[in-house]
Amino acid sequence: MKVITGIRRCGKSVLLNEIYYDYLLADGVPSDHIIKVSLDLKKWEALRDGDALYHFVAEAIRDEELYYVFLDEIQLVEGFEEVVNSIKAEFNTDVYITGSNSKLLSHDINTIFRGRGIEIKVFPLSFAEFLSFRQIDKMDAFDEYVRFGGLPYAVREIEEQEKRSYLDMMVNTVVTRDMIERYDIRNEALFIALIELLCSSIGAYVSTNKIANTLKTNGFKSVDNETISRYLSHICDAFLFYRADRYDIKGKEYLKTQNKYYAADMGLRNAAIHYRQIEITHIIENLVYLELLRRGYIVDIGKNREKEIDFVAKDLSGKRYYIQVSYTIQDEAVKEREVSAFRLLDDGYKKILITMDRNPLSNLENGYQMMHLFDFLLNEQALETV
Repeated sequence: MKVITGIRRCGKSVLLNEIYYDYLLADGVPSDHIIKVSLDLKKWEALRDGDALYHFVAEAIRDEELYYVFLDEIQLVEGFEEVVNSIKAEFNTDVYITGSNSKLLSHDINTIFRGRGIEIKVFPLSFAEFLSFRQIDKMDAFDEYVRFGGLPYAVREIEEQEKRSYLDMMVNTVVTRDMIERYDIRNEALFIALIELLCSSIGAYVSTNKIANTLKTNGFKSVDNETISRYLSHICDAFLFYRADRYDIKGKEYLKTQNKYYAADMGLRNAAIHYRQIEITHIIENLVYLELLRRGYIVDIGKNREKEIDFVAKDLSGKRYYIQVSYTIQDEAVKEREVSAFRLLDDGYKKILITMDRNPLSNLENGYQMMHLFDFLLNEQALETV
């Protein structure tokens, strides 16, 4: 099974139901051997019942030839695992499913699909993809990207008001309302306040206890850590935010407190807090984190004794990259703060400072490397070649 995951409206359905569908037709696959079901549409609501979905697919298969089965937003089907496994096992099928719920992430796929699943992660457009589409001045493109994000529909709109209207709709209906209904959220005001708090706290250390205390200060009297923890899980399950865990490099263990949460799309984040708090340092930190995820790295926050490293990125071979992110290091005190986090790390892995400073000299002390943000965002091999 090919499992396509990502936040709502990031392009999963278009990738599967339009681009790949057209590819199969062009490759000679008969249209009646491609079964498409978009479970989030009213038209297919009856098939959100597992038995009904199974019988629909079974009845559409009429010979022994290969059938392609596309099941969009499969998480809307209760017990979808058994349905999909049965379709794969009983018929000659190539099965593709999409979902906007992290239950379909790679650590669950082998369990859900008995070792027969491959995950394809889809994110909103990267800055490189955004720039290739907009084809405008790089700095102008960056200003637009950090303000309105990379959701394909928002990118396609040229007028600012149209972008804002679309993102507002996404926040108020597709994102917030969908999650409230899907997870049967009873305290809607608290749930929305939590999302807004996370939007205001990208790049900051948070804990359930700290969040609960902040929300109590803001007027929510009955807030407990268990509810906050459950709501955070729902928010990450829907790919609205990603949680970065802290890793003690010297102790070689994960720490249980003080994580960071990064938004899946800056446009949604900005719309949720009405375009306030557009702090460039936190924004570029968020962009770097997402780009590392896109490129397949496992990304943690690093604890180096008393210092904190923004990101420890590991590839599948186990190679590490230590990364600091700062808008500028023109101030010597800021430079010292960022560079000092690398000291006493003597394991031989690259230590890279990403900034928006233009400097022809990329070498810092002790072999540390400095890289411009654009060079990182626009070159997928940037970490390997620096």
